[in-house]
Amino acid sequence: MTIGLYFGSFNPIHHAHLIIANHILNENLVDKVWFVVSPHNPLKESSSLLEENHRLHLVQTAIEDDSRIKASDIEFTLPRPSYTAVTLTHLTERYPQYQFRVIMGGDSFQNIRKWRNYEFILQHYSLIVYNRPGFEIDKSIPGNITVLNAPLLELSATAIRKLIREKKSLRYLLPENVIAEIEKGGYYRK
Repeated sequence: MTIGLYFGSFNPIHHAHLIIANHILNENLVDKVWFVVSPHNPLKESSSLLEENHRLHLVQTAIEDDSRIKASDIEFTLPRPSYTAVTLTHLTERYPQYQFRVIMGGDSFQNIRKWRNYEFILQHYSLIVYNRPGFEIDKSIPGNITVLNAPLLELSATAIRKLIREKKSLRYLLPENVIAEIEKGGYYRK
């Protein structure tokens, strides 16, 4: 079985994340997608992050009716900050029956040379990179890389958090059950 690992803060998860995962599944590039909720991305500021268990809960809420997609908290138990190469090694040892592919946007791929042990990732794992406007995919980077034109929504978790602080509608941006959980928990209001 091939598992697509979609790493991210998911702060919060929104329809664009779900559309990408669904498209990759529909294209039969993987059998299942795991949203790997990262407690702290070493290349991002962590001060605006909702607590990791709350973000995991929101991902679980968003995908609760889709057996093809799973929320993973694997990085919660690993050393911090989270490095993809460490997580991949851990998952490969823990689940030798699975093949893992890394899912990322062209924006993340543009920074791959900044990742710790990125050469190891490119040598041992295949990548699914979806195009993002304004981010050219460097085709000179060696590896098993599938470039995908997926349907894209220009949604930003930063903009969504701003809407929450301004008490504006989130309708159509997030699944309704996720909006209800954000409201119930009072998340992102400060």
